[in-house]
Amino acid sequence: MSTHAVADSATMLRRQLRHMKRYPSLTFMLAGMPVVFLLLFAFVLGGALGAGIGGPTGGRAEYIDYLVPGVLLMTVASAAQGTAISVAMDMTEGIVNRFRTMAISRASVLTGHVLGSLVQTMISMAIVLAVALLIGFRPDATPVEWLAVIGVLALLTFALVWLSVALGLVSESVETASNLPMPLVLLPFLGSGFVPTDSMPAGLRWFAEYQPFTPVIETLRGLLLGTPIGGSGYLAVGWCVVIALGGYLWAKKLYARTR
Repeated sequence: MSTHAVADSATMLRRQLRHMKRYPSLTFMLAGMPVVFLLLFAFVLGGALGAGIGGPTGGRAEYIDYLVPGVLLMTVASAAQGTAISVAMDMTEGIVNRFRTMAISRASVLTGHVLGSLVQTMISMAIVLAVALLIGFRPDATPVEWLAVIGVLALLTFALVWLSVALGLVSESVETASNLPMPLVLLPFLGSGFVPTDSMPAGLRWFAEYQPFTPVIETLRGLLLGTPIGGSGYLAVGWCVVIALGGYLWAKKLYARTR
């Protein structure tokens, strides 16, 4: 990327950050749904589900520890949905046409969305994690493991944001853009985010074990709580790379058609 493109991308990032500063309620709204599900599962269902998670000594506290990695992924997916909406708004309200008349790098428009969404998602996850700590989440990760957790979450966010940029570009309206990423929000439920996969029926269990979010959840759980990770770490990174590359190439192709 040229120096000119980097400078233009920084300008577009500042544009996104100003939107965040002007409308802070959007960031809290993106964190709101994961927080609601965290509280719902922890205090309404946690007592019953904890008995199955932690064995004879299991309970609400054990279930909260089990639950948090899945809720963090739900936060990433919710923020990705916001990215699709933001991109669709730019494409349908004419601002991109205005950018075309200016001497700026075309790639910087999408790069600004991606970097801005990364910042917004990290803030949203910090809010969710703070709530989790307040209600009893007790990770035993070392500083190095915390850095690894941040790295995995940042990589997943980067991947899903590029996919959501493509979904925003392919959408003909903001309403469509708000619906297309919805399956991403549901994937933690259809994985190991809320209950172990071995408690599911055979067909659903197969899907839960091989879908992209499950190895990410198991990797985060292992880093935060010291549970076995096995090959989940490699699968998590592999899925993130595939999704990021696919989303980037798809978004680049769609954006090139807007000329």
